[in-house]
Amino acid sequence: MEKFTILDLLQLDLKEHDELKLRCVAGRPGLVRDITLPEIDRPGLALSGFFENFAYKRIQVFGRGENSYLQKLEKENNYDAVEKILNYELPCCIFTYGIEPTEEFFKIAEKTKTPILISDLPSSEFSTRIIRVLNNVFAPHQTIHGVLVEVFGVGILIKGDSGVGKSEIALELIERGHRLVADDAINIRCVSGNYLMGKGASVVISHHMEIRGLGIINITHLFGVGAIRDEKRVELIVQLEEWNSKKFYDRIGSEENIDILGIKVPYLVIPVKPGRNIPIIIETAAMNERLKRMGYDSAKEFSSNVMNWLETKSARAYFLEEKYMHR
Repeated sequence: MEKFTILDLLQLDLKEHDELKLRCVAGRPGLVRDITLPEIDRPGLALSGFFENFAYKRIQVFGRGENSYLQKLEKENNYDAVEKILNYELPCCIFTYGIEPTEEFFKIAEKTKTPILISDLPSSEFSTRIIRVLNNVFAPHQTIHGVLVEVFGVGILIKGDSGVGKSEIALELIERGHRLVADDAINIRCVSGNYLMGKGASVVISHHMEIRGLGIINITHLFGVGAIRDEKRVELIVQLEEWNSKKFYDRIGSEENIDILGIKVPYLVIPVKPGRNIPIIIETAAMNERLKRMGYDSAKEFSSNVMNWLETKSARAYFLEEKYMHR
């Protein structure tokens, strides 16, 4: 990934349960320092003078316990451990509970140009939030061309060649009450190695759509804020393509997946031709995907019923054949 600095962390647009409530109180020249690891460290052992395996490349979080120890060192006029800690190339030090560090800590931080940040959050809550935020920042990601929509609660990435009608189909889905996440450039990131989250590659244009013959439209202004989402988990990928009469298309519903960033996502190829109502097909695909998650698979049930019927019919035919042969 690109460089990510302390200043970038402060400038993140974080809301609600991700908000870190950070402010810088010292060491501003060091705000350009890089954050290279999505992890944090509590420097209790380092404050006591034990520096073996000191994780100085991580963000250092000071809670009430660490601050109490700093006050003890201040009273003892013992700043050796503090100077040694701040002379490492730390990303920054963050004090929780709105606590301000001791005066001597301020002075050493200013001298070493180490950023000192303060958060009003409790240590446990702050640690949970910043790890989540950093995991998102450092998550593997890629940009994919397509349209990401939420249909019946399912995040569907619509892909296809230019001009196949992706935006028009998404517009019809929005008209039918579903929601747009982003059009054209979709930033996909792998979260914790478990699932994919998608959002617009650009905050400025993510809720706009380009409709050929009409131009750029603003979905928020036309349909209201209820017609958009900032991001959504990618749970199904629909590939649109021009109908090819020579190609075999799945007619039973066999399951196919595509790999994105190491995550397998259900994948459908839907041929487009005049007379096919693609928005309704995509709505049905979304409902079918939800049913699969609830444990019901239409294709598997159909296959099982056919096999049961065939086995029953074969057994009956064999029985009748044997019965009449021995008369």
